[in-house]
Amino acid sequence: MRKRSLKVLIVFDEVIADEEEGLDWVSQAAVRYEVEAVHEALLQLGHRPERLPVQDVRRAIASVEEAKPDVIFNLCESYCGKAQLEMAVAGVWELLGVPYTGNPPLALGMAQHKVVAKQLFAAAGIRTPAYQVFTSVPSSERFSLRLPAIAKPSQEDASVGITERSFIRTLDQLPEVVETLLSKYRQPVLVEEYIEGREFNVSVLDGDPPMVLPLSEIDFSALDSDLPRITSYEAKWLPEHPLYRNTPAVCPAQVERGLRHRLERTALQVFRLLHGRDYGRVDMRVDANGAVFVLEFNPNPDISPDAGFARALKATGIELAEFVDRLLAYALHRGRHGSN
Repeated sequence: MRKRSLKVLIVFDEVIADEEEGLDWVSQAAVRYEVEAVHEALLQLGHRPERLPVQDVRRAIASVEEAKPDVIFNLCESYCGKAQLEMAVAGVWELLGVPYTGNPPLALGMAQHKVVAKQLFAAAGIRTPAYQVFTSVPSSERFSLRLPAIAKPSQEDASVGITERSFIRTLDQLPEVVETLLSKYRQPVLVEEYIEGREFNVSVLDGDPPMVLPLSEIDFSALDSDLPRITSYEAKWLPEHPLYRNTPAVCPAQVERGLRHRLERTALQVFRLLHGRDYGRVDMRVDANGAVFVLEFNPNPDISPDAGFARALKATGIELAEFVDRLLAYALHRGRHGSN
């Protein structure tokens, strides 16, 4: 029996490049590739997709009410360039009562506030790197972590603010690194101990029960020995940069059974703890003793065809169109039962 054709509104954050702010806009602008891929998948499925770039919440509400979509496909990762407002956009769809795909406001908000997420991890017995939070430039007396350490904005995603300069090898570097991040991002700075070892991206697809997709590992073997083994902004978003070319993701990763089970179990713990829904990705490090440390939960990972989540889907045998179809079904099911 042929499924009915749905009117699907693809909503996304409209990003305008601001050269004065550096290259942070590149990761936000990448949403256009997701929009194109989802639009094509919806056409393939026989649906009627329309696009809605969100620039002004009042106009967005009016556009949704005029369009009267069956489902909103939510790809908004920020509002007016502010990642902290990602949860607020999902909250608008919630208040309008329109079924929408992806994670709910609570999950988006907890994941966005990295310190809150780390506090929850610790309370649940999930390992996470030791950390401190600074709202002003710290003195050496206030610093209690082991070096090396990594500094990052506490309420951004997509590796925004994480560069080679974020890697703190000596105590003398700490004040300048923190001051730079405080000045640029105007939010508390999270400094956490660096976990020497392997890095994994573990994707989760919701269901009954949720399933972990094939593991992805960042291959640092081509990096120069003096460079930190981290996934920086350049390594994630700038294809022409040497760090991008020299840190490929391998999926499915070659992982021995015991470690694979620990990574999968931890990913599901995090997904449930932060009220994950539909899909998400958990980023982890593994030290030389095999201990798993959670870095963060990404509740709105890039799903464009060349991105890691799509590679993990493909390694499972799930094409993007099938994934999109599942998300629509999940959203409609929630809508019928009165809970977006």
